Amino acid sequence: MPEAANPLKPVRERAAAGGEHPVRAGGRGGIDLFIRAVGAVSTALGVVSILLLLAGVLVVCQLVLVRYVFAQSAIWQHEFVTYALIAATFLGSPYVLMTRGHVNVDLVPLYLPRGPRFALALLAAGLGFAFCLLLAFWSFFFFREVWLSGETGSTIWAPPLWVPRLSMPVGFGLMCLQYVADILALVTGREAPFGIEEEL
Repeated sequence: MPEAANPLKPVRERAAAGGEHPVRAGGRGGIDLFIRAVGAVSTALGVVSILLLLAGVLVVCQLVLVRYVFAQSAIWQHEFVTYALIAATFLGSPYVLMTRGHVNVDLVPLYLPRGPRFALALLAAGLGFAFCLLLAFWSFFFFREVWLSGETGSTIWAPPLWVPRLSMPVGFGLMCLQYVADILALVTGREAPFGIEEEL
């Protein structure tokens, strides 16, 4: 007797295997290439985010040694860790969106018929895209302000502030692209609404 079909698509398993949206067999069209390209960039930024988190952990360990073992003052460590965590958050967000790693409540979509489920998924993705587009727009001006002024941090290390602020428009801009890829995958049938497949 066949096993009962799980209505939830194994999105996290697909993400662990490469993070790509399912593509119809033999599909090599422009939409497929766009979805794969955006997925590759999101995955690369996910790796960068992990490396930034790892660097932050190592710098904290170095800070502990410098302050409490060698009794020296810390000059750059606190600021570096703060900026690394901020950049990791913004640059890692497209990967989190692609792999559906954010908090998600599937109760309502799970019990909706396919039509309303599709409409709800499209509405959610559209609102998410609009919100990220607005944030990308304003964060670009936030970055541009310090780029033009040459403003630096207030500590003795004084790093240029455009470096950490660049992660905001880049992260939000690529989240917009990831939302576009998700919407294309949804409307062309490459992805089921909320990853929920219909039982056969």
